[in-house]
Amino acid sequence: MTEDTKRRLRKGERRDQILLELRLAPHVRVAELAGRFGVTTETIRRDIDDLGRAGLLDRSYGGASARAPGGYRGLDERSRERVSERDRLARLAVAEVREGDSLMIDAGSTTMAFARALALSDMAVTAVTNSLQVAMILGSAPRARVVLAPGGYRHDEAAVIGTATVDFLRGYHVDACFLGAAGIGVQGVSEAVEGFAAIKQAMLAQSARRHFILDASKFGRVHLSHVAAPGEIGTLVSDAAPTPDLHAALSAAGARMLYPDGG
Repeated sequence: MTEDTKRRLRKGERRDQILLELRLAPHVRVAELAGRFGVTTETIRRDIDDLGRAGLLDRSYGGASARAPGGYRGLDERSRERVSERDRLARLAVAEVREGDSLMIDAGSTTMAFARALALSDMAVTAVTNSLQVAMILGSAPRARVVLAPGGYRHDEAAVIGTATVDFLRGYHVDACFLGAAGIGVQGVSEAVEGFAAIKQAMLAQSARRHFILDASKFGRVHLSHVAAPGEIGTLVSDAAPTPDLHAALSAAGARMLYPDGG
């Protein structure tokens, strides 16, 4: 790469080049990339950190590796994984619902399990959702009323997103929300699916009680879109106790933790 090319590379172009390098080699090193692009090692580390949070590569000591196969999977694939764990924590979450509650429920494999458990409970509830799957599941329950939000349709998630969806949600005030997410760490909850963070934030803002239903596989995962700080979580419902660092961060922020045999 020539000196002129180094000067021409902007941040986005540099990060595209890093991803291209990882198509040609399984691992790249920070020092080598810094020399090649004519920038500091700190700049390259920031690039790698941001690309890693976006799920585009795997961060490793001294550099980065090509993303492991699998990445973040679509709704159909996720719904076939950790089924027993998801069903167990869904039942825990339903115990947080009160007869006559108004709810907001977002889209995802875990909230689908929650909707099934809620339908089986035969409680009278009103549910506002952006998920077609959640709407169909709860719509089959005789004592549940379902309000489906409008918006742009994401077929891979069977959900609607966008400004029309967010504006619609802001027209309701509900007793509680029950949300899923792609990851939770000491900095809070994050999301990998484009457009989902804004939906979750709108639902959090309109809810008197807040719940995140996240199985233990989400612990320590950090994705590109920030959803909520630890102090905004309300209650974390999971199938296992959080890791020590995550438990400490949530406790310090006043978040409640609910899990089997100790929550």
